[in-house]
This record gives sequence, C-alpha cells and structure tokens, in this order.
Amino acid sequence: MRDPFIASLLAAILLVFGGSTVMAAVDWPQFRGPWSNSHAEPADLPIHWSVSTGENIAWTADIPGRGPSSPIVIGDRVFVTSASGHRNDRMHILAYDTATGQCIWERQFWATGRTMCHPSTTNATPTPASDGHRIMALFSSCDLICLDLEGNLQWIRALALDYPKAGNDVGMASSPSVIGDIVAVQIECQGDSFVAGIDCQLGTTRWHREREPKANWSSPFVLRDPDGGRDLLFIQSADSISALDPANGATVWSSEVPCPTVASSSPANSLVLVPLNGLTAFQPIPNRLKADIVWRANHLKTGAASPVVHQGRVYIADRGGILRCGDTETGKEIWRLRLRGGGAFWSTPVAVNQRLYLASDTGIVHVVALDGDRGKTLATNDLGERLQASPAVSKNAIYYRSDTHLWKIALPD
Repeated sequence: MRDPFIASLLAAILLVFGGSTVMAAVDWPQFRGPWSNSHAEPADLPIHWSVSTGENIAWTADIPGRGPSSPIVIGDRVFVTSASGHRNDRMHILAYDTATGQCIWERQFWATGRTMCHPSTTNATPTPASDGHRIMALFSSCDLICLDLEGNLQWIRALALDYPKAGNDVGMASSPSVIGDIVAVQIECQGDSFVAGIDCQLGTTRWHREREPKANWSSPFVLRDPDGGRDLLFIQSADSISALDPANGATVWSSEVPCPTVASSSPANSLVLVPLNGLTAFQPIPNRLKADIVWRANHLKTGAASPVVHQGRVYIADRGGILRCGDTETGKEIWRLRLRGGGAFWSTPVAVNQRLYLASDTGIVHVVALDGDRGKTLATNDLGERLQASPAVSKNAIYYRSDTHLWKIALPD
C-alpha cells in the first residue's frame, strides 16, 4: 500500500504543476479565493493607507463602465469585468499589470441575454474564474466568455439563447467555479433554472441539470474532501443544499433546507457552514446521500456578505455593522465587535494572517486584529468610493475595486 504521506505529497505536486488546473499558491483565481472561504495565504499587508496622500497605495487604475464583480489575480495580472452602455449591454473584460497598474488589454462584447438589473448592480456582477490558463467571465445576461491570459478569445456561450427564460429583472450574481477541467455555472431564477458543467477548453456543455425555478444569487464552490477523496461541486439553492459529481452532474448527496439566496456557504474542514437560521453547520454523509446538522447558531446571523473561515473560527459581518466571531466546531460565539463608520457590508471580508479586512459599501475598509480573546479595530481606511466587490489577495498586496477604480494596496518595496 502506498504511504499516505507520499500520496498526499504527490497529489499536491500534481495539483500545482501537473493537473488541468495550474495556478500558483499565491493566485486568487475566483470569488472568495482558491479555497472559497476568503482565507488568504500569509501576506505582509499594510494596516493603514491613504488615498489622499498615497500612503501604501501602490497604484490606482481607471475601470470603464461599472460592476460589483470582484478582481481575480493570476500570475502577474489582475483581471476585472465591468459593464457599460445605456442598456447595460456592453461587456468589458480587462487585464492589468500587478506591478504598474497599466491596462495590458481590454476586450468588449455585446450581451445577448437580459441586461436589466437593480440600480445598485450591473451586468458585471458575477466574479470571473480561472483555471490558470484561461479566464471564464460570466455576466448577468448569462453570457459566458472564455479568453486566454493574453486576451485571445477561446469561446463564447450565449446561454440565454439556449435557455431563453434564464435571468430576472433584478440581475444575476452567481459566480462560476472551476473544478477539474470544467467551469460550473449556477443559473437559478424564476424561469429556466439549471446548473451546468462547461468544458474549459472547448466551451461545450459536459452536463446540464435542471433546478427549481426560484431566484438565487449564491455561488457554487469546490467541496474538497479533507481525507483526500474526490472533489465535489457544492450547490446552495433556495430550497436545498447538494453536492454534485463534477464528471456528470449527478447528485452525490442532498438535503432539503430553505436557504438564503444572497450570501454563499463556506467550507470548514469536513463541515459546510450554511447561512441558514443564523449559521448552520452541516456534515456531509455521502453513503447516506444527505448531510446532517451538527450545530445551529442563531446569533451568527449573516447579511449579504458570506462567512469567512480562518484557523478554526468563522467571521460574520451583518448588515448592521456588527462583526461576530464563532467557533467552527461548535457554533459558539466567541466575541462580537461593532464597526464604526456606517454603511452595510456587501463585500465579503478576507482573512490574512491574524487580521480581517472588511469593506463597507461606503468605501471604509476596517482592519481588525483577530489574535486574542476579542476583536480589535486596528485601522479604518477610507477609499472614498462605493464598494460592493470582495477583495483579492496575492503576493503581499490586496486589491479592491469600486465601480470606477482598481487599487493595489501594498507596503513599499
């Protein structure tokens, strides 16, 4: 029998160098980062910065159009999407140099599906995802566009042409997720609802599974087996949670529970933390085709931001400006902290080392110390513009974007 340590080491080497998904550990390839829990690799980030003086602002870049989608970072490039035009139907995908902030390339496309959105959002709400070779950008219009890292078009899927009733008048927000050699898209609305696995290289549909016609804006993610088993695709819907086989879309396990439809669930080792009745921890039981409830914590109530899991603790920023810290094994609240400065939290925070970076929609970024028995606000930094997008962290820098600007925040070299 092969040594389990050697097996784990080989698996890690294949994941980084030899698998279909080739990314450095410092990349931020999708919504909420490489592990879908907003936990970043150790990085030396500043606590304080200032837009007016330029302190610890490495660069600022203009973004055409508008969009609350989050930036992603692959290698030495940061990618963002946006939308413009009177009808919100011009789609932009842009690549910026991480060292200088220079726009390396921009590609524009016309939307084929429904582009009506709530005034607070745009067609560019879903965050793009990458397999390390390509950028897959999904828009609210259900247009899925694949470019290589140099901006060369690989394929386009006008999903609204295949499924004409997909979409709603508020706008779609679910971000795609790469698992193996497919990109998974979750299109759930009052019309044509489905989850599909799209071949990353060819753009063809590997599998398609119909879903209940109910509106939902949460995002799928890769549910990794902590014991080294197969990866599954986790889906949070309005009336259930489930795990799908990425090879064919078959349901591996499922539990019928009414879920919120904005904040997304988060993996926490063998558990999945679902923003249900505050926060509810589920333990998947694949051989029983379901997931059991381990604990419920009504006091850990989420808002629009998704839970952040970091070193055995979960952090919840609610709409009222309260940050709560809970134990991921028990759900017990450890501490709570009121964040001064106003504004709601649509942006999911990110945990780096022993700090949490939280941005309110008024543009104020709170830096909170997580070491010790209580949270402590270390700094509040005002970017001066409305923020909805979650940040990306890579190579000792944190990237924020507003509707009109992209910032790289880092200590001087």
